[in-house]
Amino acid sequence: MESINNPDALISGHVYSWTEVSRTHRIRNGIYQRKGRLISLLTDFGRINPCYPDYHGNSKDTIFYTGSGRHGDQKLDPTNRALIESIGTELAVPLFNKLSPGRWEFMGYWQVIDGKYIFDEKQNRMLWKFTLQKYSNV
Repeated sequence: MESINNPDALISGHVYSWTEVSRTHRIRNGIYQRKGRLISLLTDFGRINPCYPDYHGNSKDTIFYTGSGRHGDQKLDPTNRALIESIGTELAVPLFNKLSPGRWEFMGYWQVIDGKYIFDEKQNRMLWKFTLQKYSNV
């Protein structure tokens, strides 16, 4: 199995252990940022954590990604701000999808192209919803 100490060595569709993923994504929360710069993202598409109902758009190259904050209205905290600050930049970050405990599929590199603060009727709270676009130049 390839090491992912170097993010350039990640292989789309490959399944990695948490030990391998944590070399890139060093925290358990879904949004990893450092000093305001987005580093990497985690999802499970709401299967395990329904408070984060991420989903694909009209194609597999678009994901609607839920911001940070498990309870109550989500805030413009440092993690959500890092996503907002990356809109319109050339930054593309790795995204990992949790399949089951200890099994994470690398979904490629993604750019944040939009962010909206919306009311989610199902959760009865305000959520940050970010549009991610698959980055194809990696």
